[in-house]
Amino acid sequence: MVEIEKFDSEASYEVTLRPSSWDEYIGQPKIKRNLKVFIEASRRRDEALDHILFFGPPGLGKTTLANIISTQMSANIKTTAAPMIEKSGDLAALLTNIEEGDILFIDEIHRMSSAIEEILYPAMEDFRLDIIIGSGPAAQTVKIDLPRFTLIGATTRAGMLSNPLRERFGMHFRMQFYTTEELTIIVEKASHKLQKPALNDAAHEIAKRSRGTPRIALRLLKRVRDFAEVADKDTIELDITKYALDELGVNEIGFDEQDIQLLELLVSARGRPMGLSTIGAAISEDEGTIEDVLEPYLLANGYIERTARGRIATQKSYEHFRLTSPQEEKEKDGLFE
Repeated sequence: MVEIEKFDSEASYEVTLRPSSWDEYIGQPKIKRNLKVFIEASRRRDEALDHILFFGPPGLGKTTLANIISTQMSANIKTTAAPMIEKSGDLAALLTNIEEGDILFIDEIHRMSSAIEEILYPAMEDFRLDIIIGSGPAAQTVKIDLPRFTLIGATTRAGMLSNPLRERFGMHFRMQFYTTEELTIIVEKASHKLQKPALNDAAHEIAKRSRGTPRIALRLLKRVRDFAEVADKDTIELDITKYALDELGVNEIGFDEQDIQLLELLVSARGRPMGLSTIGAAISEDEGTIEDVLEPYLLANGYIERTARGRIATQKSYEHFRLTSPQEEKEKDGLFE
């Protein structure tokens, strides 16, 4: 019973840490500006918002934005994930239970099967559900009219979406990594909600080690809070923050053990491209985690590059390990020829 209560308490914290309005939502300024315009226009026309696709690395606020949109539109939101929609009946059950103006949020929408997609197309375009009953010569198509609704899709792999599905979204928004300043504000606000205020320098330290991702920043904040709690601190100070993050294995630029392993592997290859399967086998990690979790931040910050033949370490990675890059060696050899 105690464990359940602890779990519920932690879950309630997670809910309260989510911003519920535009004023509380920090970051993604361009997306916020555009969404405010589109929402206001839809409200004035008294019609459902057009379908929306959010894409980008995990933890950047796609689900949070969907919930804020539902609040701004005064609409109910139903949330699911594509892997949970295994057959046409699952999708039909969702669509036939929505009301006029409701929002259907589907996470990991790139994992939806092609058969389910085919049913979703007329639902998105014509607000009609076509269901085939029976099989063979006796098969019949039943058409069910649906209320106008808004589908919000979220994906970490936009490239895996089929073109027909992608084109049926009227709005496409790419989520960007957050700046250290934005994350500092998020950490400070969240620390007050957790009743363990973080001093500005401590919040900044957590922010710069959070890989530009609010979800990671909040996760690290909770763990630093635990260290501060055990140390009988009323506030989260810089010294306990640095100690806690070092103990958690998160270095000063946000790299953990997996990141270091990946970079060391590519640096040791000395410019030879490495395939995803080779990297996965070498660091004992599945390819999906490498592509969705490890690579986005390293790519965005110029530590690795993707080439047609595989991944390579950049000059920045060699500098991080204080090593001479293959390019520098070539230039040095050229000077002595």
